[in-house]
Amino acid sequence: MKRLQFFRVAALGLILAGIISGCGKNEGSSSGTGSTTPQKSESGPLPEPPLVAKSEPGVPGGRLVISSFGDPKTFNPITANETSSTDIINRMFAGLLTVDVPTQEIRPGLADTWTVEPDNKTYTFHLRKGLRWSDGQPLDADDVIFTWNDVIYNTNIVNVVVDQFRLGGKDFAVTKVDDLTIKVVTPDIYAPFLMFFGAVAIVPKHILTKDVEAKRFESAYGINARPNEVVSNGPFRLRDYKPGQYTRLERNPHFFEVDSKGERLPYFNEVVYTVVPDQSAISLRFLRGEADLQELVRPEEYDRFKEESAKGRFQLLDLGLASEQDSLTFNQNTNSNPKTGKPIVDPVKLKWFRNTKFRQAISFAIDREAIVRSALGGHGAPRYGFTSPQNKKWFNPDIKTYPYDPAKARALLAEIGIKDRGDGTLADSEGHPIAFVMNTNAGNDRRQKSAVIIQEDLKRLGIQLIFQPLEFNLLIDKFSNSFDYDCILLGWAGGPPDPAYEMNVVKSSGFSHEWFPRQKTPSTEWEARIDFLMDEQLKTLDQAQRKKYFDEVQLILSEQMPMIPTVSMQAYSAVRSDIGNVRGTTLDPNRLTWNLEELFYKKK
Repeated sequence: MKRLQFFRVAALGLILAGIISGCGKNEGSSSGTGSTTPQKSESGPLPEPPLVAKSEPGVPGGRLVISSFGDPKTFNPITANETSSTDIINRMFAGLLTVDVPTQEIRPGLADTWTVEPDNKTYTFHLRKGLRWSDGQPLDADDVIFTWNDVIYNTNIVNVVVDQFRLGGKDFAVTKVDDLTIKVVTPDIYAPFLMFFGAVAIVPKHILTKDVEAKRFESAYGINARPNEVVSNGPFRLRDYKPGQYTRLERNPHFFEVDSKGERLPYFNEVVYTVVPDQSAISLRFLRGEADLQELVRPEEYDRFKEESAKGRFQLLDLGLASEQDSLTFNQNTNSNPKTGKPIVDPVKLKWFRNTKFRQAISFAIDREAIVRSALGGHGAPRYGFTSPQNKKWFNPDIKTYPYDPAKARALLAEIGIKDRGDGTLADSEGHPIAFVMNTNAGNDRRQKSAVIIQEDLKRLGIQLIFQPLEFNLLIDKFSNSFDYDCILLGWAGGPPDPAYEMNVVKSSGFSHEWFPRQKTPSTEWEARIDFLMDEQLKTLDQAQRKKYFDEVQLILSEQMPMIPTVSMQAYSAVRSDIGNVRGTTLDPNRLTWNLEELFYKKK
């Protein structure tokens, strides 16, 4: 599921220095409160058979420290929809299958084997015998059935997972054959079934049944939960969390994977995500040796990191053009606020925002090359389409592009009655000056620099853009709950290249249909057409036909511009030279830690 890239600005608590005074093999000590007592860490018996990693055997022990300026909003893998949460959650939970991200190879996970019937709609998964949750309780088919039938397909639970697992409005039929066997029947052929269904996190029935029955599942596994209540099944489990300071994970002693020598993974005893004020502070901590890796090195920092990496302490990795993109999105929500009865979007502005020519004009008015030069230091490229050109398998090269052309922008606006009213400012046919507010997340220098450039571009056109960066929690509330915004500059996290990964974004009913989410019926003909195409591309195993469908989706998005892409940046990451099994990739927002359970400190 596609995840929005949000980052929170938070003050670094003084207590942090006493808890995490270094990195690497320095174990540190707990602050010690009643709610942060570590769980028992005795290793349980291995399942039969354990999953065997393909990576180099490593050395157990040590602590990995990662700096971030994003507090998690939840530890719930079914409801999380922002990378500040999923960066951590994805290290705590596992699905039936796993994916080797750089190669996109599908591998076993909780399920050791699986079969597919000739109809290509019936799948049978066989779980490993002896799987256990992080609290030592057995994990079996009942947990899988609970995850799908009681949680994901529960219409009383709002979640970001379900968008991808309905065909023609019909759920997949997930049934138990026996304690270790699950059968899944899809309503029609679902081309990327194994990659997507298999990757969904399985959650514990014995812990969460009470929350489902009490209709409070969305608040389950919240940031205020006691760590021993956040039971998981991935390589790590929650040790403790202090808002604005850190989240600490510890190795799960019941994890189901080993290396080729039989050593149980993960290797690290602890992984600590420390919260710092901003991206500059993240880089400073890494360069000081106070963090062990940095997934994102900003383009403007490249020269400094390159110079420091020559000293040998860390490697600077160039992973190519990032799959992530920054985009400007106007709020097209036609609904009213249920509490006040007033329109969510000012009707005057809504008329502009829902006009295709208005959005196209804004796209022509943005000087993307200037953003690349100024905000990215030249380390990036203009972006015009929803899908990255780096995604060779799926990218449509025939999409509509919007090179910087203020004259074209003015002409398009004039066609819809928006003209200069005589003083250099633009107004619509009813005399309303064209002015609106743009939000982005405070603390992200790149986006803030981009926003200022866009503000100046539109000012030259005669449009007043009021730039208001917001604190993370307020921004996420506006985007996901109140919908109280004019336009937002955000970034989409990278992920698997398959179109199915985009379902919850581009389908009109999608939880993350950014410009007007969770529509009961498509509000426009072009959105209805996208819905049809996205459903159809799932139902054929013919790669050429799937690409034809998705090519049209990309073309429609490039014509309609509901999300106006701006730039993609070069993907740089940095990691300590003595960390083994690093396999950097742009196909996951966690460029270096997607395989965190395999990483280890090499012996000196």
